[in-house]
Amino acid sequence: MNSKKLTHLDDSGQARMVDVGNKPDTERMAVARGEVHLQASTLELIREGLLKKGDVLGVAQIAGILGAKKTAELIPLCHPIVMNHIAVKVELADDLPGVRITATARATGKTGVEMEALTAVSVAALTVYDMVKAVEKNARIENIHLVEKHGGLSGDVHNE
Repeated sequence: MNSKKLTHLDDSGQARMVDVGNKPDTERMAVARGEVHLQASTLELIREGLLKKGDVLGVAQIAGILGAKKTAELIPLCHPIVMNHIAVKVELADDLPGVRITATARATGKTGVEMEALTAVSVAALTVYDMVKAVEKNARIENIHLVEKHGGLSGDVHNE
């Protein structure tokens, strides 16, 4: 069992926003990844640009960037942070088959950017799902996870 306390709970067990006021500003970076599993025929429609809603990969990329920027509005206890950079890569993956999404978030601040990277992947995946749902009723969003993070007092994390 993990002996560390959950930081978003106060001494009485109530949810709280963590006070980061005394933490130093440091360079922060996080990478997250996820997948949207599709039928091979749907993947081919995306590849050929034949879906009625348009450019699935391009729209999902922009949606992921917007999602990262809006993370503090979506996750109640996240701090609003100024992003230095957010990159979202949305690519066809024949091995799934489906779409693989990778987001990299960077900021200089008192708190990390893991949630921004994870939100970017989640919103991009939901956008792919929305854009293919007319032709694909069995699309599955899977394996959204933090790949790595750097910066801050808690140190680096590598999950792949």
